[in-house]
Order: sequence, then structure tokens, then C-alpha cells
Amino acid sequence: MSLSAVLAALDLLDSAHVTGRAVADALGAAGLETVTVTTLAGPRGTTDALRAVIPGTEGRRAGGGAPTLGIIGRLGGIGARPDQIGLVSDADGAVTAVASALKLARMRREGDALPGDVIIATHICPRAPVRPHEPVPFMASPVDQPTLNREEVSPEMDAILSIDTTRGNRVINRRGFAISPTVKAGWILRASEDLLDIQQIVTGQLPVVFPIAMPDITPYGNGLDHLNSILQPSTATEAPVVGVALTSEVAVPGSATGASQPTDIEQAVRFVIEVAKAFGRRRCRFHDPEEWDRIQQRYGPMTHLQTPGRTDQR
Repeated sequence: MSLSAVLAALDLLDSAHVTGRAVADALGAAGLETVTVTTLAGPRGTTDALRAVIPGTEGRRAGGGAPTLGIIGRLGGIGARPDQIGLVSDADGAVTAVASALKLARMRREGDALPGDVIIATHICPRAPVRPHEPVPFMASPVDQPTLNREEVSPEMDAILSIDTTRGNRVINRRGFAISPTVKAGWILRASEDLLDIQQIVTGQLPVVFPIAMPDITPYGNGLDHLNSILQPSTATEAPVVGVALTSEVAVPGSATGASQPTDIEQAVRFVIEVAKAFGRRRCRFHDPEEWDRIQQRYGPMTHLQTPGRTDQR
């Protein structure tokens, strides 16, 4: 179980004074040796980009060939101070990422090291801005999405789980977590059967896949509507990306406080850990490589959807 790691992450992040360095120190105390913090500044404030590496027994850092999984906690900010007091709903991506790092560190310390390397990235911002959005307001980030992608998406990642609170909508009407179809190089592929298997084992329920539209996998800033930022990492990599959405039955503002559900986050953490176990052992595929080759041969690339698109509107 990962509940103790989730509670520790919630306690750590639910502070007006928390910094990326404080989180890095906590991960270091848990046994992680490779944790970096980079302060990013934008026109609307600053945030601390955090990256932690959990080396695998057969990963590249050990000279092996096991694949590397990326885990990205997406969010605008963990707090909206001074407008809101406390941890906001949007924080759950960071909470899940930090809790996953704490859990993996404990597993490694207790003799259950994973075969593949795992890279976990998120950012820590207790004072993020809020922006208008329908049906409920969203949290915004002090820095733009390309900047976050440069810090959070690594060429080392062979596949990515992108975790984000996704409650500010009316298209997902179930509390817990849902996954997206796989997105790769501008293509929306079918949902991974391996990930669906892991999801239903972790939850004890039928798997839930949330709908995405083509604009959702295009970069922010192009004037198109996006469900949220959950699939923005897919615009910065050729690796397959799957969104892991913390969801609710009703639309909840990203800036709302008191909305984080520890048991839902714990399920998401267990899902992430189980995927990391299987992926490093090559027992979990995000997509079918043979089908991918057929798609490319028949229809060609869709990488233009990873760009801002045409700017000439005439």
C-alpha cells in the first residue's frame, strides 16, 4: 500500500512555505541520491522544477538495457495564495508524483528495486495564478508550458505517465482516476490493453478511459480549447504518453481547496508503481510497435500537431 507515502506528500506540500528544495530534502532523506531543483521565473511568478531519478538494477545508469519510465506530475500550482488558503485541487499531480517517489525510494531501500530506471518530475508552486475557464476556473502556471516541458520531459524517457487533476469538466463523471488513450508523435492511438489490465487490478473495478480530442494533444497557446495540460508532454517527445487523470463525479475548480481525495491519489500511486514494475521488465506496452509501423506506412506522420501550427490565418 502507498497511503503512508500519499499522506506524507500531502503534509509536505500543504504549506505556504514549501519549496522545491524542501521536497528534494525529503526525497533525499528517503534515500534518493539524484534529485535536482531548478527555479523557473515567468511574468506571473516563480516555481521550482523538481526531478528525481530512481535507478533500476538493469537500467541505463547501471549499464543495462531496461527501458526508462517517466512519471510527470502536471499542474499549474499546488496553491493559489493569497486568493486561496491551503492545498488546491490542482495539486494532485504533484502530490501523486512526490508520493510515487517516496514509495519507490522505500521499496528500493527495503530490497524491492525495479529493473528499469524511473524519472519523476513535477514543479512546486504554492503561489500560482488562477485563470477563468468554463465550466470552472483553472489554475495557471507562473511559467509557460514549453518551459515546463523542457524541465519535465527527458529524452531518456521511453514512455511517460502524465498525472494531472482533471476535475474541471463534464466529460468525466466518475470519482477516482482514469487513463487516456496512448498519444505518440501527434497520433491518438487506442488505449493500451496492458495499462487497462493494471488499472482494473489496482482498482478492482472496470477500467476507465477518458475522452480526448485532437486539440488536446496540441501545444498550449494556439488559441484552441484543451481539456487541461495533462497531455502537453506529448508535444515535446516522440515517446508514447498516457494521461493519468484524478477525476470526480462533478466539476470541481482547480483552485478549490479541500478537494484532494487521499484514497483516490493512493490508487493512482499504486497504478503508477505497478506500471513502473511491469514496464521495466518489458511486460507492459503503451502501444503496439507493429501497428505503429502500419499506421506510419499507410498514413504517415502527424508530428505537425506537436507544433503551434500555421500562424497565417488568411
